[in-house]
Amino acid sequence: MKRPQFTPEKSCLLAVALSGLIIGAFLFSNLIRSVDNISSFGLCSLASAKARAAADYDATPTQLQSILHYATSKIVPQQSLAEISVTFDVLKTRSPCNFLVFGLGFDSLMWTSLNPHGTTLFLEEDPKWVQTIVQKAPTLNAHTVQYRTQLQEANSLLKTYRSEPLCSPSKAYLRGNYKCKLALTGLPDEVYDKEWDLIMIDAPRGYFPEAPGRMAAIFSAAVMARGRKGSGVTHVFLHDVDRRVEKMFAEEFLCRKNLVKAVGRLWHFEIPAANVSQSGGWFC
Repeated sequence: MKRPQFTPEKSCLLAVALSGLIIGAFLFSNLIRSVDNISSFGLCSLASAKARAAADYDATPTQLQSILHYATSKIVPQQSLAEISVTFDVLKTRSPCNFLVFGLGFDSLMWTSLNPHGTTLFLEEDPKWVQTIVQKAPTLNAHTVQYRTQLQEANSLLKTYRSEPLCSPSKAYLRGNYKCKLALTGLPDEVYDKEWDLIMIDAPRGYFPEAPGRMAAIFSAAVMARGRKGSGVTHVFLHDVDRRVEKMFAEEFLCRKNLVKAVGRLWHFEIPAANVSQSGGWFC
């Protein structure tokens, strides 16, 4: 997730829109819980169900902090409202869920708020940036990640990864897979131990040769999605697809056939588990 941009002419409008999304997510999630409560108790217990529903309408502390932040801040997210809405539409149907985000920024509070009562985890390459953001929003769950790649290696990685058996879709894994350079090996245990319903890739940096690039994040997201044991698909959102490397690696590992929506610079993939859709021994 990139550093903030200051756009005074748009910040007020977007701040209002983001606050509306967060409030909408809060009301929607509590409405669903309220309906469940009423239906489970039956008509004879309608009064007690209504009392419980009223109690459920308490916003989470993170949601309240997020509404205050975006209502008063001139810093706006890098993603446009249309791009944000793509992920929000999925969160409305899947939340509370497990949401893994590559990147940390001033929009992280928004993503956490749009997944109330779920798990939202952020992975960021720069420890100083993590400290800066977490000081402002201490409720965020963020970890520092070290990458083994550089953007300038992208072409060679794409050409040579098939020569390493542990990069193949049938054998690829992440934790401790040092032979496959595209595998993210040093992530927190929580990343490996959970099954992620949504994965957002908006980091690491990928706009200068020595930057880590998003090659390993894209590959690792594909491995996690294909290894899903639960029902349904894994939703993967990739930002900055106007850049050559992001687009190239998405088409190699996330697959055009899994692309369900493209808005602005964001692509949304729905990736089935590997046993649902095999593809000739390779990812696509």
